[in-house]
Order: sequence, then C-alpha cells, then structure tokens
Amino acid sequence: MEDPELAAIRQRRMMELQQQAQNQAAQEEQARQVESQRQAAMRQILTPEARDRLANIRLANPQLAESVEVQLIQLAQSGRLRGVIDDSMLKNILAQIIPQKREITIERR
Repeated sequence: MEDPELAAIRQRRMMELQQQAQNQAAQEEQARQVESQRQAAMRQILTPEARDRLANIRLANPQLAESVEVQLIQLAQSGRLRGVIDDSMLKNILAQIIPQKREITIERR
C-alpha cells in the first residue's frame, strides 16, 4: 500500500520536472531564434569573405566574434553603417577593437 502523502510528493515532483523541461525547451527555442536572426543580419551586413573571416575568429575567440557581431548589428540598426562590409573593412574594424599587443624583449647583460 502506498502512502497518499508520498504519492502527492511524487506527483508534485513530476510536475516540477515537467515544468522545468518545458521552460528549458522554450529557452532553447528562443536562443535558436535569436541566433537565426543574428545570422540573417550578418548575411545582410557582411560579404561572404568577411563572414568567413568572422567564422574563423569565432573558432579562435568566440567572445571577440560575438562582440564584433553585436557592434556591427547596432551600427546597422542605428543607420551609421553605409553599405556592405567587405573583408578589408572587417580587418580594419578588428584592428581597432583588438588591443595592440606590446612586444616584450629581454636583454641579458
């Protein structure tokens, strides 16, 4: 014989787990939609070569690639971006964003 209190606890826990699964599925769907919108915006803003360069950067440094994408989308939405960005323009943008590394030399005396 099963205790009614134990059955109620089990039922409540099952409902909690189902609710968590539904919330997680909704969040994943929303993340997919945001990513597809971002990719559509990048297709409009960048040339294929520039998109390839940004994809390579994403492999090496995902945070940098994401920040560049966000900045480009903001520029496009505000109207400050004129035309499509090609590979050389993207290189210039990246050179401005990436901090310049100082070269350190060690001299032995």
